[in-house]
Amino acid sequence: MTGPDRTADLRAIDDVLAAVARAWDAADADSYGRCFTADASYVTFVGTAYQGRADITESHRALFKAFTKGTRMESETVRVTFLGPDTAVVIGRGDTVKGRRPALSKVQTYTLVREADGWRIAAFHNTKRRPLMEAIQFRFAPSTRPAKI
Repeated sequence: MTGPDRTADLRAIDDVLAAVARAWDAADADSYGRCFTADASYVTFVGTAYQGRADITESHRALFKAFTKGTRMESETVRVTFLGPDTAVVIGRGDTVKGRRPALSKVQTYTLVREADGWRIAAFHNTKRRPLMEAIQFRFAPSTRPAKI
């Protein structure tokens, strides 16, 4: 048994993630914020938690003028899982960079929902990978190694 054709949904989700990157690269906080639902949650890799589109937009307006000024977003989608017709979870790798693209150092989880006018991000969580710690863990507890990712 096969599920519904998700080609259009996958393309729309890719478009949202591309819009996030374009807005970041342009340091456009308003466009960045429009990619999120009004009540979205957003957790940075340092643990800062923002709640709602307005909070996400305004915090990024400040970030684009300071710590992330001149950076661009690099990312790749690892997996998309649909939880229903209007909800998807995206696991990806990403980073913000200046200059040449390094190995992507963060693992990101996006929860997207379909709203009346299209897909938006309802939740985002960013975690910095610790490859050395992973290697040690996998060496001493091999059964903790994930099957994929």
